[in-house]
Amino acid sequence: MSAPPRPAVAAADPDREAQRTMRSFLTAARLLSEQLGHELRREGGMSQIHYELLDWLSEAPGLRLRMNELARRTGVSASRLSHLADRLEQRGWIERAEDPGDRRALLARLTPAGRVALEEAAPWHADCARTRLLDHLSADQLRRLREISDQLSGRLTLPEPRGTPPPGP
Repeated sequence: MSAPPRPAVAAADPDREAQRTMRSFLTAARLLSEQLGHELRREGGMSQIHYELLDWLSEAPGLRLRMNELARRTGVSASRLSHLADRLEQRGWIERAEDPGDRRALLARLTPAGRVALEEAAPWHADCARTRLLDHLSADQLRRLREISDQLSGRLTLPEPRGTPPPGP
């Protein structure tokens, strides 16, 4: 027995438009992430999230951040970041150490080998981003995309656990 026919949805239905927008956004974000990740794995030997972690560290003062701050910036849980950091540390791309200002906190620091890996992967990452996204949007669209992305990231960032020290250096 087949399912009953679905009622026709009016074209101006705001719920339907919201659903289409959400589906379109999620599909585009997933495809872009997968393609960036594929290029990075093929050309740089790293995943997209590894690239992001190294990139955040490369821009941090002293090439280091507290692990909880790195988790917040990348939007991953502390436990996932710990696993990711294990892999980066095994490859010699980061080092972890106690924060001298707060022994409860750990710092992640970009190593010279990590900087080299990031610098080698950056042209492939930039080319992929350019050909799959940036070249297809106007300057105004890029500005709006960043504003929307920043707004969403701010709302979707994982809350800090209770008792977490404030972000460090």
